[in-house]
This record gives sequence, structure tokens and C-alpha cells, in this order.
Amino acid sequence: MSTSDSPRLLAALYALGALLLVGQAVWHYLVGDYHRILLPALLSPLLLTAALMSLGQQETARLSAYLVLTCGYLLIATILPGEDRLTLLWLGLPAVLTLLLLPLGTATLLNVILAPIWLLLASEGLSAPTAMAYLALVMAAGLAPWGVRHQHALLLATDPWDQECSALKAEPLLERLESEMQRTELLDQRLAVALLHLPQLEMAGEQFGGPARHALLNTFCKIVEQHCRDHDLLGRIGEADFWLVLPNTSESGALLVRQRIEDAVADARLHATGGLEVRGTTCAHTPGQSFMAFRRRLESTTRRLADG
Repeated sequence: MSTSDSPRLLAALYALGALLLVGQAVWHYLVGDYHRILLPALLSPLLLTAALMSLGQQETARLSAYLVLTCGYLLIATILPGEDRLTLLWLGLPAVLTLLLLPLGTATLLNVILAPIWLLLASEGLSAPTAMAYLALVMAAGLAPWGVRHQHALLLATDPWDQECSALKAEPLLERLESEMQRTELLDQRLAVALLHLPQLEMAGEQFGGPARHALLNTFCKIVEQHCRDHDLLGRIGEADFWLVLPNTSESGALLVRQRIEDAVADARLHATGGLEVRGTTCAHTPGQSFMAFRRRLESTTRRLADG
């Protein structure tokens, strides 16, 4: 699921919860249980408000999670004292709901702090089996988000591709560059690198936000892919600096590739930032030059390019 779909999914779930609360209020009215109508009738507009807030900025979305959590707490607090057979089920809902809506550390701390309140509201009181069951549920439920975060961190650490665009990360790019240099020396071929800098990237993020920044990066990477060969390697070596490794290519050939990319970028237009700009230069590998020496030359040239 993409990050753009996640707020919409949360908003849909919150809206569904509001609809269920309206249905609960209507059910209480139909069965004549009038004293239980007020709470779900009051909480349903709050859940609708949270659904709208979740579509906003990150701070607003975080507030919407706390608003939904408060609604859930109030609803469970009114139901829990009257339950006997389903006490453990209702007792576990606050812990699970907290872990679903809040970060793992904050959710675990809040569950531990609120444990005495939920145990006192439970019909069984502060009995040892009930307390042990609650703590076991908090610990077991916390393993799921921890496992997801651990797996996500592992994928990020082993993924060679940049998180924001379809370019290699710096370390995988350097490893591939070293391999290409060894192959070039072995086959007596040529190797060149086109160095490309996006001066608008920082401005796009600060003035127009993340979507404009991502649109700029994706447009640039697509243009590069359209004007290079399948075995050419594009990597992101810095925040706005890219290296395009061109195996079996002379410096004049790399210059032509760079010129085609610059012309195509100049013709591109984005809704937020308008025209695009890229600054570039080329470096060719000298036969017999070591990888570290070539890398230092590329890095110094990249710094001069970024400084303008």
C-alpha cells in the first residue's frame, strides 16, 4: 500500500466507526434502551471529525488518532463495568486499540499507566488472573508492531534503491562502480561517469512540500532512464547529486548523453515548480587509475558542481 493511500484508508475506517456508532444509537432507541443512546450519538460526530483530520498534515493526523482513541476509551469505559462473561474481551480492546493507533513506545507506556483503571472498571476487579491476562495481552500485542518495524528496518538496510526515487543508494552505487572499473581494466574498455546536480530540489521541498519534491525526483529519473542504456547505472550520491555510470563509454560519449539529458530536463514542466534545471559535467576513468583516486576525483568534481 502506498503512503498516499494510507490516510484515505484511516479516514474510511474512522468514518465506518462513526457509522457503526450511529447504528448503535439507533438500535438502543429501537429497543427502548434510551439511557445508552447519548454516548454513541455524541461520539459519532467526533469520529467523523477525526476522519477529516486524518487527511490533513502529519500533526493533524496524529491528533485524529488521539481523538479516536479517546472515543474508544469512553465507549469501553461505559460497557466494561456491566460485562461479566465477556470481561476479558472488553478489557483487551483498549490495549489493542492503543497499539493500532499510536507508536509502539507511546502505546506500551499508555497501556501500562491505564492498566489499574481498566482493571478497576472490570467486573472481576483487581484479581490476579485478570491482571496477568491484561499484561500478557499488552506484551503479546506489542510484538506485532515491533516485528513489522524490525522487518521494515531490515528491508531498508538491504534495499539498494533510494527511498525517494528509482536510483541506487550511494553505497551500492560505489560497489557497482568499483566492479565496473575492474571489468573495464580487464577488458581494456573505457568508462565514464556523468555527474548531475538538481539545484531546485531543496527549494521544491521547502516551498512546495514533499509531493513536489518527489515529482521532481521521479521526473528526473524517468528522463535519465529514457536517454541512457539498460546497463547504465544511475545512483544518488548526495541529497541533490547523482552519478550516471556509463560502462564502455568515452568522455565524448558521456558528454553527448549528458547533453541529451539536460535538453530533455529543460523541456520538462511540473505543475508546482514549472521548468526543471540540471547542472552536469563528465569524468572519464584514466587507465591504471585506482578506484579510490577516481572516487576522490568524482567527489571533488561533484562538490564544485553543487557550489555552482
